[in-house]
Amino acid sequence: MLSATICQQARLARDARFDGLFFTAVSSTGIYCRPICPARAPAEQHVSYYFSAAAASAAGFRPCLRCRPDSAPGSAAWQGTQTTLQRALRLIDEGALQQHSQAELSQRLGISERYLRKLFQQQLGVAPKQYALMQQVLFAKKLLHETAFPVSAVAFQSGFNSLRRFNDAFKQQLQLTPASIRRHRGTIGEVIELELSYRPPLAWQSMVDFWQQRTLDGIDWVDGQTYGRTFSWQQQAGWFDITPRTDSSLTLKLNWPGKQGLFHLVQHLRRLLDLDANMLQIEQQLQNHPLFTDKVISGLRIPGVWNSWEAGVRAVLGQQVSVAGARTQLNRLVEALGQAVAGDKKLFPTPAAVAQSELQMIKVPQARRDTLKALADFVLQQPDAAPELWQQIKGIGPWTISYARLRGLSDSDIWLGGDLGVQKALAKHADNGSVALAHSNLAPWRSYATFQLWFSLGG
Repeated sequence: MLSATICQQARLARDARFDGLFFTAVSSTGIYCRPICPARAPAEQHVSYYFSAAAASAAGFRPCLRCRPDSAPGSAAWQGTQTTLQRALRLIDEGALQQHSQAELSQRLGISERYLRKLFQQQLGVAPKQYALMQQVLFAKKLLHETAFPVSAVAFQSGFNSLRRFNDAFKQQLQLTPASIRRHRGTIGEVIELELSYRPPLAWQSMVDFWQQRTLDGIDWVDGQTYGRTFSWQQQAGWFDITPRTDSSLTLKLNWPGKQGLFHLVQHLRRLLDLDANMLQIEQQLQNHPLFTDKVISGLRIPGVWNSWEAGVRAVLGQQVSVAGARTQLNRLVEALGQAVAGDKKLFPTPAAVAQSELQMIKVPQARRDTLKALADFVLQQPDAAPELWQQIKGIGPWTISYARLRGLSDSDIWLGGDLGVQKALAKHADNGSVALAHSNLAPWRSYATFQLWFSLGG
């Protein structure tokens, strides 16, 4: 946990690397801020520190309208040390407490409801439901600042089922009204534009280069420093473009017609881009490891794909072939089975489309086709099943499952020691890159170590 001394130094320096790791509450004003707030720094005797916006709000402080805590990056300083809590937050961001009870969430996590409440109280200072409600309200505040959505649309896109419930929650949590935030209204268009903040550093060009080598025709694209792709969310097709904005934020241009679910969609995009990673903590651990004493590519995150199904298909068709060879087969699959959505854009083939096809368009051994069809059948029957359960499918082994978790779920602790590229990179080290040492000293950030090794070979 961050000490008060470190928090004080970070806020006085307005250090963006700590943005979202803590919030500064000022007793003389009743306001809480991000550590990067441009306002005059208050005297330390008036300051208290909270490790979540929800905790600051629960203590009676209201959010600053200047630095906007609703735009701070997610995750907290403990990320990586509490995997159960990390998973709980991810499920809540996906809507677990909107669709199910707290008891059902606890059961899904394999812990007692009492222990779940204890974890949240210890690390975030609030109950799970209070945290979930605060996330919705802060996202609503962000939409009021950055979009021209009517207040009613903001309510539904933030996950509220009624305008009255939204107004009550907004006032209770933020001590503000939606009308006090909405100062102007622009034209509502097809494209939603939002700012996505992150804690620097971010090796954006390295990630774009990685995606570019693996783009599929009509699915995703790279144009200069812009990365974009298509997707289906709540059975509605859409696409987005992401472009650098400042040294701590990106611009999201989103074309998606849904009337509800934007909050969870944006959280999904943040996962795909790995924007909530605490690179300060991750890189400090990597640099203390013998594998990375020479050089760490600063800001290198996990370049994700849309979901574990897509990552699994990419992995199956990428077995024992080059990146270019896998791309050729994947493009054949997309051309034949990808649903057209606009112009030359397509959606990645669904499990249903793959299951119903003989897959003769891809030039691979029949056993590989059988594996893809078996995977499609499995995902159709158990769409929420963890990739670990795929191992019962003939032709799918640990590497495929790990790759699906790495890029489809952005799991921070995947070590692809059996990957040919990783083995080549390890062979360059005098100690031959002991896998045992890597496993013991790099957790819980082995995914970042994997990407560092891949990029040490040129991406």
